[in-house]
Amino acid sequence: MVNQTGVTEFLLMGFSDVRELQILHVAVFLCIYLAALMGNFLLILTVVQNQSLHSPMYFFLINLSLSDACYISVTVPKSMATSVTNSKLISFSGCVIQVFLVITFAGAQMSFLTVMAYDRYVAICHPLQYTLTMNWGACLQMAALSWLSSIINAVMLTANTFRLLFCGSNIKQFFCDIPQLLMISCSDTTTSEALILADSIIMGLFCFFYILASYGYILSTVLKIRSAQARNKSFSTCIPHVMVFSLFLSTAFFSYFRPKSMSSPVVDLLTAVLYTVLPPLMNPIIYSLRNKEIQMAMQKMSKKIFGFHFI
Repeated sequence: MVNQTGVTEFLLMGFSDVRELQILHVAVFLCIYLAALMGNFLLILTVVQNQSLHSPMYFFLINLSLSDACYISVTVPKSMATSVTNSKLISFSGCVIQVFLVITFAGAQMSFLTVMAYDRYVAICHPLQYTLTMNWGACLQMAALSWLSSIINAVMLTANTFRLLFCGSNIKQFFCDIPQLLMISCSDTTTSEALILADSIIMGLFCFFYILASYGYILSTVLKIRSAQARNKSFSTCIPHVMVFSLFLSTAFFSYFRPKSMSSPVVDLLTAVLYTVLPPLMNPIIYSLRNKEIQMAMQKMSKKIFGFHFI
């Protein structure tokens, strides 16, 4: 992609120009970032180290945690560097890369949440066919397709955005965000906006209704189970996934589809924090607290490594 506009760099929006508040921003974001990385990599390590968790559901959970760790790493470190150096500049190529990576990892999250819903549907509604349907070959293909489709989608949306001419350089967000880039473009953005809207509706609604339909069938099947213990076990494997999906969807929906009357630079900034920072931070916490198999595996691993239980 060639920069035909003369714009060689953009200016990101900082959280504050007051030095004390910049330091506070760095401290808070650093704690959140380290907690998110530690939580997600601890979850990955727990699954890898525990033989009993080597199943399709936890294989997809590893991919989800990996995308979470990468997702938060694309935006938060640059935001902290902005406050530390008091420089809001990001190069044109850096902005292109950031947009591409944000879309890639956000798309991967959505894809893996959809695949995990399918996994739970097969496991609960068709348990006798589970090992045949969710064999490792099929799992690897679904994981590869999820990553590949996210990358292709990111390439399309990134190319669609940076083919435009830019008349300004001030991005009113703490990272390069497509809606904010469209606002500083002096090209006709009608086609770009239509493509982004169509992409969001097609991918977002497909994943949403697929997950909704999957859990409709799951709920119908679970309610027919006579054993209360079996019902609780089935629900316990689904609740963390539902919570993670709801968190990601609600924060992203509020950020991009809220009424224009609720938009302002401060509100846009804070809502962006919600969907870029909150899901990667909360996802490992949700799985650690709501999934008994993960809890037991973490307790076993902490006992083996540290000599005590930390959960």
